[in-house]
Amino acid sequence: MPTDVVMPQMGESITEGTLTKWLKKPGDKVERDEPLFEISTDKVDAEIPSPAAGILTEVKVQEGATVNVNSVVAIIAEEGSAAASAPAAAAPATPAAADDKAAATEATQEPSQNTGSAAPSAPAAGPAAGPGTDVVMPQMGESITEGTITKWLKKVGDSVQRDEPLFEISTDKVDAEIPAPAAGVLSEIKVEAGSTVSINTVVAVIGGGAGKAAAAPAAAPAPSAAAPAPAAPAATTAETAAAGVRSSPLVRKMAKENNIDLSTVPGTGASGRITKDDITGVISGAKPAAAPAAAAAAPAAAKPAAAPTPAAAVPAPGTLEPMSKMRSIIAKRMVESKQTSPHVHTVFKVDMTRIVKLREKEKNKYEQRNGVKLTYMPFITRAVITALRKHPVVNASVEGDAIRYAKNINIGIAVALDWGLIVPVLKQTEEKSFLGIARGIVDIAERARGKKLAPDEIAGGTFTITNAGIFGEQFGTPIINQPQVAILGIGGLNREPLVLTDKEGNESIAIRSVQRFTLGFDHRIVDGADAGKFMTDFKAYLENWSEDIG
Repeated sequence: MPTDVVMPQMGESITEGTLTKWLKKPGDKVERDEPLFEISTDKVDAEIPSPAAGILTEVKVQEGATVNVNSVVAIIAEEGSAAASAPAAAAPATPAAADDKAAATEATQEPSQNTGSAAPSAPAAGPAAGPGTDVVMPQMGESITEGTITKWLKKVGDSVQRDEPLFEISTDKVDAEIPAPAAGVLSEIKVEAGSTVSINTVVAVIGGGAGKAAAAPAAAPAPSAAAPAPAAPAATTAETAAAGVRSSPLVRKMAKENNIDLSTVPGTGASGRITKDDITGVISGAKPAAAPAAAAAAPAAAKPAAAPTPAAAVPAPGTLEPMSKMRSIIAKRMVESKQTSPHVHTVFKVDMTRIVKLREKEKNKYEQRNGVKLTYMPFITRAVITALRKHPVVNASVEGDAIRYAKNINIGIAVALDWGLIVPVLKQTEEKSFLGIARGIVDIAERARGKKLAPDEIAGGTFTITNAGIFGEQFGTPIINQPQVAILGIGGLNREPLVLTDKEGNESIAIRSVQRFTLGFDHRIVDGADAGKFMTDFKAYLENWSEDIG
């Protein structure tokens, strides 16, 4: 029986990988656990072993292509079987498969080779014989079982590229644009806008019998099938020019495409490794700087295009407006949380003067140096991480009559939207530097407002931070984000008189920058003493800040 070879998941927060090199070719014999191909993700480069012994009969994903985890990238047949007897003959007999691979690879490169429907019609017979690609309703979070399609961004007959936004969905946790799983022509829409369906339901089909026009552009220029081949030397050159810098081929490719010298990019990953978030942060900051003459105008023009979030319509007085799908389920979840967790809140007043002065002194140089604005959020998040390390019960969850102590510190950052609230998650924050956290917060907030978050990025949180202080409130009493057991509310930052005591015990009154923080906690497993100790350590870390901010 043939064995599927899949793209492995190389970490909890990893959703895709780039296949950088095949170590075997169709027709080659492979042993179980023998290295079969190389992949690159944001966090690791690795050789992937064969899951079975046999003959490599088919390669479904070409070098250079990026695919989701669990995607089938190749087929291994048992040695001596009919499928394994003529793998070489199978390849030329199915040009459609090769065309699909080339199209998928082209989607990760420049789209300028796509010539629309003007390509010759002769090669189009291939895809008509093969099945189309099903587009399914994705699972946008651990507890999500359904989603509402709010808008189709393409219509039947339109050409789509792999990873191009295809439709918009709404759940209780997120409004998001869903990318196309493959390149081709949208041949069928099975679920109309406004419908709510269960996860994994097929909502559309790309290619297949109606996808003839899609194959033509991919098959037209013969060199396109070999497009990934030149990419390898380019990555090697980039790696040589940034000798001594730890990064993945994907990062090096992004750096090359944006003319960025990797030796100038601070790495926030393990051992200084440059991650995808690092290079993305630099790219977003570097593009306006690439044209000094237009530096003042370019960012202003670019910002609205990057986050098209029109103001919410104001309902007319006296009207009865139905809740959106997202709002109605948020309401349900909030009630469930209050019924599940006995909420207790404690408020601490923190002297933020030291951090305010540090930020004012460093913010301009910091943004120029790192391509990201220096806000108060990374300071607060670092203090939370430090306190959670000391008090793991605050980073836990309840499972029946047991307590689950989380392996990692995954911080949810609440983001207010015109149409609701979303909590994207920064994963494994205990491994990130201050700069990595600063970039991560900006990145997930911008993509949340632009409906660009992946399902994995709103799941798996272990602790949540919500900042209502930006609206001027002194403090609030936030509701816990289940199944977590604690949430930190940030109050407004104000100038207030405080009584100060020096080393000799002398007291004086001074004007200081003061902020109130509220910890909401689940009294089933977090006692008042636990909460008090956590907040004391949190407060001390902020008031006595000594960490290098990068």
